Amino acid sequence: MLARLEGIGRISTDDAETLGLVGVAAKACGLVRDARLHHPYASGATCFDTPVIEVEGDVYARANIRRREIYASLALLHKLLANLPAGGIMSPVNSLAPATLAVSLCEGWRGEVVHAALTDSAGKIARYKVVDPSFHNWSGLAMVLRGEQISDFPLCNKSFNLSYCGVDL
Repeated sequence: MLARLEGIGRISTDDAETLGLVGVAAKACGLVRDARLHHPYASGATCFDTPVIEVEGDVYARANIRRREIYASLALLHKLLANLPAGGIMSPVNSLAPATLAVSLCEGWRGEVVHAALTDSAGKIARYKVVDPSFHNWSGLAMVLRGEQISDFPLCNKSFNLSYCGVDL
């Protein structure tokens, strides 16, 4: 079974860097890219310090990243729950700043999810855009398929697990 995963759909660290891969695709190539580490927020800022990394850049590495991320996510969840701050869990937002651009990053299960909001002169949301990590990783899938057998396409495709529509977060 491992023979169908190891060495298949390999992408180098240099190519992953050049293509700007994020999430599982980047981590499987040895790139340390994780919004939880590079853009920590609130109580989670001190809880995440060890990203899951592989270096082979193949289908097996991408599958192994997912497996290891399950355990890392459960450990992170336990840490966060043990350190919940006192008080309410939500604060009402009365109004937003007028004519403002806000950008936010969060680590989704595919990688970095970017949210951008633009308010109008009254502080109402005029535009809102979400960029799925798949946007960054489609070129990686195209790269790993070069020179591969057609029978390897399903494995490579599913190892990237990209969004076809960009809104299935």
